[in-house]
Amino acid sequence: MTGRGRPRSFDRDQALQQALMVFWERGYHSTSMADLTQAMGIKSPSLYAAYGSKKQLFQEAVTLYSSTEGAHTRRALTEQPTARAAVEVMLRDNAVAYTDPATPRGCLVVLAAPLPADAPAVATGLAQMRAANREAIRARIARGIAEGDVPATAAPDALADFCAAVLNSLSLQARDGADIATLGNVIDIAMTAWDAATHT
Repeated sequence: MTGRGRPRSFDRDQALQQALMVFWERGYHSTSMADLTQAMGIKSPSLYAAYGSKKQLFQEAVTLYSSTEGAHTRRALTEQPTARAAVEVMLRDNAVAYTDPATPRGCLVVLAAPLPADAPAVATGLAQMRAANREAIRARIARGIAEGDVPATAAPDALADFCAAVLNSLSLQARDGADIATLGNVIDIAMTAWDAATHT
C-alpha cells in the first residue's frame, strides 16, 4: 500500500501568521518568495505544497486578518446600539489597532494592495473588501434611519463614503507615523462632521 508521504515538519497556522505579518508590513507586490520562506521558516517546495502559490497564501493571510486583527469594523457595526456609536467605535477601535506596536501599522486591506497592473486579481479582491466595508457602513446608517437614531433626511451613501474615507485615511496616517492622539483628533473632527451632516 502506498504511504501518504512525509508529514509536514512545520505548524501551518503559525507559518500563516508569519506570512500575514510580512504581507502586512511590506505589501503584496514588495513581498518576495524569499521574504516569505525566511519568515515562515520553510523552504519553497513546502510553501507551494501547503499553500499553492504566493497569491493563494496572501488570500489565506487576508482571511486570517479579517477574522482577527481586522474584525473591529464588523464588531462595531453589529454590536453598537446606534449608527453614530457604531461609526465612532469603528473609527476609534481601528485607530488603536492601527497604532498597536505589536503589529505592523495601518490596515492590511488598505496598505498591502498592489497596483492592478501588477496583480489584477489581488488588487480587485482587496478593492471588493474595501467596498464591502463601505456597504456595511451604509447599511448600518440605513438601519439607524429606520430605527430613528439617524434623521430621515440624512444621506446614507454620502455618509458611508465619508466614513470609509476617514477610516482608510487613518490607516495611511498610522503607517506614516501618526500616534493614537493624532488619530483621535481626526476622529473627533470626523464625529463633529457627522453631527453636522445628520443635524435636523
